[in-house]
Amino acid sequence: MGTRLDDLAAIEGAVWQALEDAVRVKGAASAQWRVAVLATRDGDEADARSVVLREIDSATRTLLIYTDARSAKLAQIAAHPQGMLVLWSEALGWQLRLRVQLQAGTDGLALASRWARIQLTPAAHDYLSPLPPGSPLAAPRPERGSRAHFAVLTARVVSVDWLELHADGHRRARFDAGGRRWLTP
Repeated sequence: MGTRLDDLAAIEGAVWQALEDAVRVKGAASAQWRVAVLATRDGDEADARSVVLREIDSATRTLLIYTDARSAKLAQIAAHPQGMLVLWSEALGWQLRLRVQLQAGTDGLALASRWARIQLTPAAHDYLSPLPPGSPLAAPRPERGSRAHFAVLTARVVSVDWLELHADGHRRARFDAGGRRWLTP
């Protein structure tokens, strides 16, 4: 983005457009946002990992993430469905902290159609392993299992904390059910 935006509604719109571009447009300024850090709660401790954003729907304020149905994060989300996604774009100079409500889907037509699109790609290997994520291995890659362990996480965005790092001064804003407002960076 060449020109700095000063209107909060325009900034919020640009954030959602950049999120959509991150998953749809190769080489987009927001392309780094395709890989985000997802933080969840594991009992009394925080747990964070990188995830790949697969789909963005700005109209419903949802993001989709593919995962292994046996991963520890699914148990964490079942117990505490709140999470935080953190994204950074060097090209934009923007950091996003997205407070999200998480829900895991392990069956249904929407999941089946997404699996049909990736089942013959290298990405499918992650969900065909006979071992759950984090299991010890004797070799770098386990044999493929006969059944998929594919799941989709739906992250419904509750609030967006936008931070712009800029030579002319840093700016911060929040967008949530309470409206749009500037914050101290």
